[in-house]
Amino acid sequence: QIQVVESGGGLVQSGGSLRLSCAASGIGASIDSMGWFRQAPGKQRKLVADIVSSGTTNYADSVKGRFTISRDNAKNTVYLQMNDLKPEDTAVYYCCVDVHYNRYWGQGTQVTVSS
Repeated sequence: QIQVVESGGGLVQSGGSLRLSCAASGIGASIDSMGWFRQAPGKQRKLVADIVSSGTTNYADSVKGRFTISRDNAKNTVYLQMNDLKPEDTAVYYCCVDVHYNRYWGQGTQVTVSS
């Protein structure tokens, strides 16, 4: 079975940093793209950043210059380095993995930024 597992969330003060990891397993075919979405209470889930197999990246305007997405194709793992965190970054962060016509989601990891 295909599994998508996130880790690295937690509580951090404003201005701090966190690094999220997402590992996909049970996927035989090449992964087309991997990305991160976030959802705050009462709001829609929105794209934070994504990355295709070639390495090309895309970021939401609100996180440009602060967040960096990267991937290790050999490990089927994607990372999100989050620096200079702000209270408005507080949300559940979800990993998304696209394989051909299928999309797979992780369970989500909570990121809370205080102050």
